[in-house]
Amino acid sequence: MHSAPIKRACIMGYPVAQSRSPMLYGYWLKHYGLAGEYGREEVPPDGFAEFFATFRERGYVGGNVTAPHKLAALRAMSRIDDAARAIGAVNTIWLEGDAWVGGNTDAYGFIANLDASAPGWDKGATNTAVVLGAGGATRAILFSLLTRGCDVIMLNRTRENADTLAAEFNAKELGPRGNKVTVMGWCEMDAALGQADLLVNATVLGMLGKAPMEIDLTPLKPSAVVYDIVYVPLETALLKQARAQGHRGVDGLGMLMHQGVPVFENMFGTRPNVTPALRQLLEDDIRAKTPGA
Repeated sequence: MHSAPIKRACIMGYPVAQSRSPMLYGYWLKHYGLAGEYGREEVPPDGFAEFFATFRERGYVGGNVTAPHKLAALRAMSRIDDAARAIGAVNTIWLEGDAWVGGNTDAYGFIANLDASAPGWDKGATNTAVVLGAGGATRAILFSLLTRGCDVIMLNRTRENADTLAAEFNAKELGPRGNKVTVMGWCEMDAALGQADLLVNATVLGMLGKAPMEIDLTPLKPSAVVYDIVYVPLETALLKQARAQGHRGVDGLGMLMHQGVPVFENMFGTRPNVTPALRQLLEDDIRAKTPGA
């Protein structure tokens, strides 16, 4: 009697040494008693097509895709899911029969983390989210907020990038109530914050080794929620300021954990749970390896 082959998966990117995905998926494999492996594959910026050509031969059944390969992965798939198509990027791939399928769980992870960390955040008659940044992470955030029925105000230091992204997503007509993305200038920050039920930092500002996100949160409504997708450090200066003013704060570590739930299910056949024990494991690792985090 032959045992089933061990399912292998990995994260693909450049660099990937800092990724905590192996710890996340390794925890779930052990917790659920599954025969599987999850590792790292550092793939040079122009090397995804060559690497993916032998992906299955290496024994892989799927994996996560991170920068700079999310667009290259999109082009390499047999088919992609609705979220990946709308967002314009793939962050996970898996086998269905003999076909490679590409998906995007960043939007799911973003909104699932928000629901878990700030329940009832969207219970108002209307909801306005202010999103800072117009980079790759913003694409998934816009998708999740628009499909949830939020109006979005986007601010970016380079106004042209925000205008282009807003036009692209408005053309998709994702909002169930005709929700749209509008763009305001960085100099209009106070006016934008005054309208926010939710403020999201989708930039790298505040990340360890980067400049802090230096804005005054005084104009925010008392009920506004502040969400920083950065998770190293675990509490950014933006979140410290928000909590000091009495706002509910949401960090990015939960987004990492929640986006992994459908990824793990697609690759290993079991839907895992996000638990306090898992979060503690990741928090302890971040603090141990990044002084000041």
